[in-house]
Amino acid sequence: MTEPRPPLPPFTAETAAQKVQAAEDAWNTRDPERVAQAYSADSVWRNRDTFVTGRDEIVAFLTEKWARELEYALRKNLWSFEGSRIAVRFQYESRDRGGQWWRSYGNELWEFDELGLMRRREASINDLQIDAGERRIFGPRPEDERGKEFPLR
Repeated sequence: MTEPRPPLPPFTAETAAQKVQAAEDAWNTRDPERVAQAYSADSVWRNRDTFVTGRDEIVAFLTEKWARELEYALRKNLWSFEGSRIAVRFQYESRDRGGQWWRSYGNELWEFDELGLMRRREASINDLQIDAGERRIFGPRPEDERGKEFPLR
């Protein structure tokens, strides 16, 4: 049996924020196997125009993503929550193999099972080409920035 992944639904403002920070921390490791453990075995995703089902496909998707999006660094912010659902706004920066930097803006809708595993993730994302000097996200979030809203621009 799968072990619970607290915090568990139904979420409060505090536990929803903890779930969002835990997701940000995991994704910033760029470790597909670690990230996939936060999702149910039958989790379904829509990420842009790609549909993914199950942990094996999540690992494959993330492996390809981080081979393409180099020096990936992410910030997530809680937008809303109710019961077993959380809405998140996020930004991440990465560079492609040609050295071009990108800032990606997105929204995610999450739904969790009773064990606290994400069973559904829907992500809508837009990319903005940026110069290296415009970067604002450098690695994982420092401790003194945790719990703070990340600015839009």
